[in-house]
Amino acid sequence: MIKMSNNIKKIKAGILGASGYTGAEAMRLLLRHPGVELTLLTADRKAGQSVEEVYPHLGGYGLPDMISVSDADWSTVDVVFCGLPHGTTQEIIATLPQTVKVIDLSADFRLRNADTYAEWYGHKHMAMGLQQDAVYGLTEFNRDAVKAARLVACPGCYPTATLLALLPLVAAGLIDPLDLVIDAKSGLTGAGRGLKQNTLFSEAGEGLSPYSVSKHRHAPEIEQEVANSAGMLDTDIRVNFVPHLVPMSRGELVTCHVKLSSGKTAADLRSEFERVFVNEPFVRLLKEGDLPQTQMVRGSNNCVINVFEDRIPGRATVIATIDNLVKGSSGQAVQNMNLMFGFDETLGLEQVALFP
Repeated sequence: MIKMSNNIKKIKAGILGASGYTGAEAMRLLLRHPGVELTLLTADRKAGQSVEEVYPHLGGYGLPDMISVSDADWSTVDVVFCGLPHGTTQEIIATLPQTVKVIDLSADFRLRNADTYAEWYGHKHMAMGLQQDAVYGLTEFNRDAVKAARLVACPGCYPTATLLALLPLVAAGLIDPLDLVIDAKSGLTGAGRGLKQNTLFSEAGEGLSPYSVSKHRHAPEIEQEVANSAGMLDTDIRVNFVPHLVPMSRGELVTCHVKLSSGKTAADLRSEFERVFVNEPFVRLLKEGDLPQTQMVRGSNNCVINVFEDRIPGRATVIATIDNLVKGSSGQAVQNMNLMFGFDETLGLEQVALFP
């Protein structure tokens, strides 16, 4: 068994939905976190199996076997990471003891408007009482609220990259929040681990495919947060958002086409990024002219951004890249957990990007 030694007081953590990609990534990160002991792993379809049987690369660390949610003993955990499908999470979280903090990686608590949730997810929200207490976990913009939260709703992967690229500019009034075009691309893990025809190797390999054109569920999430930064109602904001699947396992890149506010330039956008992100441990503005690439962030909790002047007067292009499974999911969840329990924000997330 591989062991670690340290003097940091440990908290006990559980992962609901541990057999999915986000669950596996959370295990990978938390195994190297000196302040966390993983004591509970649920995966109903894999209940009774060892972690090594489900994910061989995580064998040898003494992790508990996977069990059904119905068999979980909540007294063994201080915090749970929920990587369950939308609709399932809200019902389970509603039954948890108040002493257990919750970091939700599903979509169940991201949207604050009940009608918007029902419209995009096809059913009524079953725990709106909890929704009122949920904090949107885009760490760089909600640190104080995350620190005090019992329930944190981690953003989706596309919104994470997009909002890091846009919110500073919207909040500063540098771009028009009513004219946003977002061209987004993600690796296949963004589609989950379940068997789907469009993610089979023979169908996804050697090709690039758009999907959910004009109807992706991350669009209202982006609109909600952009509207909040702009001081507008989210019903007034509409973004042009088109996602694409790229035949790689992980990685995400968004290209945001924006309209500059009157008298503003791409240089003004760059100056605002420099001001806002100067002390951020995981967000980096590249040198002028350098192009963000997914290879720069693979396996890390980093986000790399740059801004470019458009050849069309009065417009600019902002490009951001993240690892969809780390900063876009489990890494951001660990980052929020660190704040919730008083750890250093970067603890367990110090890994450098893997290249090539």
